[in-house]
Amino acid sequence: MEKIVYIGMSADLIHPGHLNIINTGKKLGKVVIGLLTDKAIASYKRVPYLSFEQRKIIVENIAGVSEVIPQETLDYSANLQKLRPAFVVHGDDWKTGVQQATRQKVIDTLEEWGGELVEVPYTGGISSTAIQKALKETGTTADIRLKRLRRILSVKPCMRVLEAHNGLSGLIVENTSFTNEKGIQQEFDAMWISSLTDSMAKGKPDIEAVDVTSRLQTLNDILEVTTKPVIFDGDTGGKIEHFVFTVRSLERLGISAIVIEDKIGLKKNSLLEEQSSQEQDSIEDFCEKIRTGKKNCVTKDFMIIARIESLILGKTIADAMERARAYIAAGVDGIMIHSKSQDGKEILDFARQYKELENKVTLVAVPTTYNSITWQQLEEAGFNIVIYANHLLRSAYPSMLTTAESILQHSRAKEAEDRLMPISELLKLIPSQL
Repeated sequence: MEKIVYIGMSADLIHPGHLNIINTGKKLGKVVIGLLTDKAIASYKRVPYLSFEQRKIIVENIAGVSEVIPQETLDYSANLQKLRPAFVVHGDDWKTGVQQATRQKVIDTLEEWGGELVEVPYTGGISSTAIQKALKETGTTADIRLKRLRRILSVKPCMRVLEAHNGLSGLIVENTSFTNEKGIQQEFDAMWISSLTDSMAKGKPDIEAVDVTSRLQTLNDILEVTTKPVIFDGDTGGKIEHFVFTVRSLERLGISAIVIEDKIGLKKNSLLEEQSSQEQDSIEDFCEKIRTGKKNCVTKDFMIIARIESLILGKTIADAMERARAYIAAGVDGIMIHSKSQDGKEILDFARQYKELENKVTLVAVPTTYNSITWQQLEEAGFNIVIYANHLLRSAYPSMLTTAESILQHSRAKEAEDRLMPISELLKLIPSQL
């Protein structure tokens, strides 16, 4: 009987290193590929470009591969116990980093039946990171970007989203990453285009002073230099007939979602509610806006998210829950619960009650006022998207002000220059194709 050779891989970007491992495996016996699912890959790095089914088709057609089965986690154990292979083949680059513990568990599991780990020397001259960078610089299409948000939501329990207000801040969201002590890469999954930061970046009070055409120009500036999905702050969405136009415009551009709040009336500044003449919309009227917006979506991928303002206006969690149920029944794709409470308790209380609903949609938090609540706490509470709504602009302004004051104070730029990023480093942020 031919010996089974097990090879685990993500195979998002097939390169000669993968083929070298498969060629080694087929010399030892029948090659079974354990193809990591999207969820398994997303547990330690970015969501793959290609879906599991797309990657499966590619790998099945590589010479020497006898079978492809899903590997549901980074841990090989379940598939190894099921197949009891004579060999596991892997590149020797997993001896350190995020997969070091996985490697040891493979060795321990194989020992149960006398299996052997065969490690293939790393193929030089191949860099997945460089390939991914090249793909980013190639850009994306509106259709691909539009679908990306739902794709990430399907494989990650909770997304991190950061505000962008121009092309440069979009590049920060696009490229910033951090590898934690476990070797797991963390990055922002999407970007948030806020009406507040968009208007403030233009030096204007709020959305009434910045029309839709101007906001679409900001969007275009960001879309031209980034590839990650975008969530658009639509404020109230305006009149129903205006909302239909906005939905169609955003969907055509490749925006993944719009958030609309259940308030009506003129708005001066979303952080100074006392200056606002707004009041909460009726449940019936807001549900009609949701239904009309969904009816006019061209694709199933575009999301409409309802921002519930009950807690902002001093109403009860019961009122917010009533609205959540009604908005979900009207067809909304997500619920954003908003609060000005600084301890975040009512947000977590809402999330506990929301978990009990029979019909649930994506749950969104914006921890601006309750910023002592961590992303991990919000994930554990059941939130699927956490939006950091204005942090980049708020951090940029004090730095620019300090630099400007320093130049005036010292009559020269030298003292300020010592604290600045070198132009050569700043230019590295700009995609090379531009």
